[in-house]
Amino acid sequence: MAREISAGGVVLRFLRGRWRLAAIVPRRDNDDPGKPALALPKGIVDAGERAEQTACREVFEETGLKAELVTKLGDIRYVYTRTWGDRARVFKIVSFYLFRFASGKIGAIAPEMQHEVTEARWIPLDDAHRLLSYRGEREMAVKAQEYVANHPELR
Repeated sequence: MAREISAGGVVLRFLRGRWRLAAIVPRRDNDDPGKPALALPKGIVDAGERAEQTACREVFEETGLKAELVTKLGDIRYVYTRTWGDRARVFKIVSFYLFRFASGKIGAIAPEMQHEVTEARWIPLDDAHRLLSYRGEREMAVKAQEYVANHPELR
């Protein structure tokens, strides 16, 4: 079975009295156009890159945001079947990191990345466990909620 190692970011911003999370709508030709996925920014770890560097790079590429690393939230593991090329089954590990918004405008996605991401937007952190499309990513949102509840100094 093929293996993939990826990393992603949970970017938080305290805005108008509540925590917000940066989410993306990935561009995928096989999605139901009436129900696009809502996900966290993530991507494959490049050779010579540390996972937290990948997460930071992917956050910028897929959302337009620069963010400061806070901590590692955890890993998710799953198996999927490629819908392109060889249709191989792939065992994937994604390490997620918590980031705090530093600068940038959400949705200011570089033209060369718009083939991967349709849009990026802020969603309420309190609702992320319901709004995100993938179970593992919903779990990371819950971990982020728990972290900010236990670390009020983040505000």
